[in-house]
Amino acid sequence: MEKEKERGDRKVMVVIDEKDSSYHALMWVLDNLKSSIANSLLVIFCAQPTPMNHSAYAAQLGFSRIYFPFSPTGDMIRTVQERNKKVSLGLMEKAKNICASRGVKVETITEAGEPGELICNAVKNYGIDLLVLGNDESGALKRAFVGSVSNYCLNNAKCPVLVVKKPE
Repeated sequence: MEKEKERGDRKVMVVIDEKDSSYHALMWVLDNLKSSIANSLLVIFCAQPTPMNHSAYAAQLGFSRIYFPFSPTGDMIRTVQERNKKVSLGLMEKAKNICASRGVKVETITEAGEPGELICNAVKNYGIDLLVLGNDESGALKRAFVGSVSNYCLNNAKCPVLVVKKPE
């Protein structure tokens, strides 16, 4: 099996989201890792973020408790989840079309939950050899409070991680 991987058929996974940086990372892979993906499927992964409850949001901000003027209802949560699912499917379709135009076969995976955890679990579960992410476009303040998906993956993924920086 190692000899097969030496020939260039490593399993590469690209993470797609609504940011341009993720599509830049996909294009970078298609332009620069042709031999690595030629003999295997390119895996495209999209996480569907779940609506946070108030206590989870407060914990991410470092507070034990924050009071909000309203609590989300089950219908509101379901509406957000359905919207996230539609957006994810649209993102996946766009990525599949880009790959098809380059003659690259893809396998798509989308799951709901915390993006960093989902990505690292998919790396393990699907035997990914290289994880490719676009750089986070969030501002420094958001990264300080909420964290960075790419930083989480750099520290927790069980394979090499490539973060493709979008030119300024």
